[in-house]
Amino acid sequence: MRHCDDIVAEEASRTEIFDTLSPYGYTGILLSETAINNPEFAKQAILKMKQILSSKGVCSAFFRMHPILNNNFREIFSDENFTIHGETISVDLRITESQIWSSTRSGHKSTINKCKRLGMEAKIVPLSEYLDEFTSIYQETMNRVGATQGYYSFDLDYYREMGKILGDKLHLCIVEYENEVACVGIYTEVCGIVQSTLGGTKDKFVHLSPSSLETDYARYWAKARGNEFLHLGGGVGASLDSVYSFKKGFSKLQHTFMTLGLIIDENKYNYLTNLRAKSLNTEAEKLIQTSFFPAYRSTPFEKDSSLK
Repeated sequence: MRHCDDIVAEEASRTEIFDTLSPYGYTGILLSETAINNPEFAKQAILKMKQILSSKGVCSAFFRMHPILNNNFREIFSDENFTIHGETISVDLRITESQIWSSTRSGHKSTINKCKRLGMEAKIVPLSEYLDEFTSIYQETMNRVGATQGYYSFDLDYYREMGKILGDKLHLCIVEYENEVACVGIYTEVCGIVQSTLGGTKDKFVHLSPSSLETDYARYWAKARGNEFLHLGGGVGASLDSVYSFKKGFSKLQHTFMTLGLIIDENKYNYLTNLRAKSLNTEAEKLIQTSFFPAYRSTPFEKDSSLK
């Protein structure tokens, strides 16, 4: 929950207006099977949530939906404002190992086999024992790809806290080559879904693509543990970029990634949007047309959605 006094501080701070958003990543809303099969209950739950948020001075709410768990939410919550941003990829672990391999792009197969011939070894290790290596490789990767600092500049304390909270649900997959850690990847394992989260490759080994072997190892490891999906995610900002293409090479199973934007208090929402537009010397309608949600946190130059 965020105070909106950072929109136009000198004016917005005069009133207690807040907005709320889900944590970064694939979060979403959990519904039991009974709730899913009773759309009226789901609609009443959303209505109740809006009432509670409104009582706390919240004017808007933004949620990133889970591509697997929330795949039918547009039908369940038909009156709400869902926005589709793109596709994500997961490996279906319910099929056989041979089917998983046959679903792999031929180029990935060649790379995986090459990594094995070179003597690369993938394995799951405790994050706590490789924290320095992970942090170093991850930061090196983020610098190499020019990632936005606001989203990827996590520090050692972040990873330590992640380890404390998730415990045995958190796993680190590494690939070793010539007595060095060539690449790293963090995975979470909850309720049959293994989620690829953060990872990277050491600069000197990028040309060998050890991450292909890492993903290959992780999917069979996840299957052996009885999981149903290895969710790899999508491209940067849900775009169909090279990251998405790489992930798609491991599976043909696709999911829709969408977000939910709720205007809780229309008067406050419009008030902030008009304030923001005035401060930028533009029109409120231009902020709304960017599709960025909430509009009062947008600029006229934002062409993408609210994923940032």
